[in-house]
Amino acid sequence: MTEETQALTEKEIIISATPQETRVALMENKALAEFYHESVRDRRIAGSVYKGRVTRVLPGMQAAFVDIGLEKAAFLYVSDVEGQGREYADLDFDEERGSGSDSDAELPYKKRPSAPIETLLTEGQLIVAQVAKEPLGRKGARITQHISLPGRNVVFLPNVDHVGVSRRIEDEKERQRLKELLENLKGPKGGYIVRTVSAGCTEEELRPEMAFLRRIWEEIERKGKHLAAPSLLHSDLDLISRCIRDLYTPSVRKIVVDSPEEHRRILDFVTTFVPQAASSVELYSRPEPIFDFYGIEYELSRAMEKRVWLKSGGYIVIEMTEALTAIDVNTGSFVGKRNLEETILKTNLEAAKEIAYQLRLRNIGGIIIIDFIDMEHEENRLKVFDTFRSEFEKDRAKTNLLQISSLGLVEMTRKRVGENLGRSLNESCPYCDGTGMVRSKATVAAEIFRDLRRKRNLLTRDEVVVSANKDVVQFIFEEERTDLESLEQSLGIHVTLKARKDFHREEYEIEDA
Repeated sequence: MTEETQALTEKEIIISATPQETRVALMENKALAEFYHESVRDRRIAGSVYKGRVTRVLPGMQAAFVDIGLEKAAFLYVSDVEGQGREYADLDFDEERGSGSDSDAELPYKKRPSAPIETLLTEGQLIVAQVAKEPLGRKGARITQHISLPGRNVVFLPNVDHVGVSRRIEDEKERQRLKELLENLKGPKGGYIVRTVSAGCTEEELRPEMAFLRRIWEEIERKGKHLAAPSLLHSDLDLISRCIRDLYTPSVRKIVVDSPEEHRRILDFVTTFVPQAASSVELYSRPEPIFDFYGIEYELSRAMEKRVWLKSGGYIVIEMTEALTAIDVNTGSFVGKRNLEETILKTNLEAAKEIAYQLRLRNIGGIIIIDFIDMEHEENRLKVFDTFRSEFEKDRAKTNLLQISSLGLVEMTRKRVGENLGRSLNESCPYCDGTGMVRSKATVAAEIFRDLRRKRNLLTRDEVVVSANKDVVQFIFEEERTDLESLEQSLGIHVTLKARKDFHREEYEIEDA
């Protein structure tokens, strides 16, 4: 986001904290922009440092599995093994990853493996590594030996001798000043990346934080020498502290929390790390739940739906699959006023803004395909694309967009920064197993009839009981009664239907009476 855009954006950090969960919302101009959630049962581990044991080396994949004490073994790529050659670049660490993301531990370098993994690691070897990406679905955590410890203003890189400055600090004089300042302060071991919020910082502001991060690393090293593997050596900050560390900027007007205990803890944290934010911290005291008062619950409910309505009457449909996310734009009930092309353009422009908003709010990453409504005129396609691209200036996750095609398709990628909102708050439907579809009553009835024919010779009696879901049984009685009687005559059996409320739609049993 440019400095001009930031100046026009009024932000608020709203925090709801209960014994069961913590929820943090970033509001921009009164609208929900980003949402972070952490339950007591599912504490995040990205950014945490572990001592682990290599359990398997895979030369064919140039990777290794490492036991760090989690349910599933962690995955270590050869490019993340300590000692590999690196070409460093100055990247914006905080903006690239986003607060609370899976890539808290990612380093600003271009990966250039210099040796095969089988020459670097052996089974049983003990290593110290940091979680770069949370476990996701059936995948274990991704780890790296290129450890980074983020602070408010700088990121400490204990294993490399490098000083970099965020690319989003564009003033060359300020970049050079910060680089020289860190070179003088950094000491003989380790390196630092200057974060975007450090612009204008003085030596007095940076020195204590740099010393604090070095002490954290010294404690990690001490534990690593004495603890057995697998062991946790260091945990990242809790959700509230991380969000304040990463989300607070001068454009944040206030930080509001509904828990007196967390209010006191936040004040202690900001007094130490972000003193300029202390006057912004407020304790919410209204009887109405804090997320209801700020309209956050309503926006979250919209973010759970596949179909999102636009103000004009059009809508977008968001479909997430294993490989990619597909988004379709429709005019819906919007009929326009003048002509079809104008109606389509207005719907696409509105959809472009909503899609960018939803991708950021839902934290959707990976490959994304957007099917805008076809437009005849090239200038209209450019208008829609320019609007879409400009909306991502507010997004801290890295995005790559390809020009809108003649078919109205936009192909893009958005950097994965943690689990998306839908997967973090929901789980697969136990009824349809996450497919969103179940067999129709007619299909299940037909399967029952086929199974009766198949099992006729195995039945020891002429009396047969078919137990099935109550809706399927009712369908057979009402729609397939004649076919059932014909089946009974042809097979020489009598079928008794038994409705079971506890049966899945697709479940049934055939047994002798």
